[in-house]
Amino acid sequence: MSYPEQVYFGEGGEVNATFRPASTPIDTGTPDGGVHYLATTETTRGEFGLYRVVMKPRAGGPATHFHRTISESFFILNGVVRLYNGDKWVDARAGDFLHVPQGGLHAFRNDSDEKAELLLLFTPGAREEYFERVGKVAADELQAFRDKHDSYFID
Repeated sequence: MSYPEQVYFGEGGEVNATFRPASTPIDTGTPDGGVHYLATTETTRGEFGLYRVVMKPRAGGPATHFHRTISESFFILNGVVRLYNGDKWVDARAGDFLHVPQGGLHAFRNDSDEKAELLLLFTPGAREEYFERVGKVAADELQAFRDKHDSYFID
């Protein structure tokens, strides 16, 4: 496998790293249930999006769906997150990982009585608007919103 096409053409490197301290406030939602934007579409030039998701106890989650253009990966930080891998539900715990390529059926939820946290990685990345608006979209606009954000629900 080869590396992707060259993006940087300088000779000596440059100072362009982005640091996000753990104390940075949550970006959308509340501290007990929301999303931290670790690496955004802007900071990665759309290459990927990395988000820390905090799920309240019994928070539920999205129904079974798939994406046509993006892959989605889950890394559990703490708590128990129910992950659907397209075949069955599994109880994922700290250190567990699930990668879902384009077209793969998947879902996730927190059915436990404890808070859960996970990292979500999308490649390529472009999910900030989805996280910010999904709970506010009117029912008659939901399908168009989901289509715009490459989310195709089957339930």
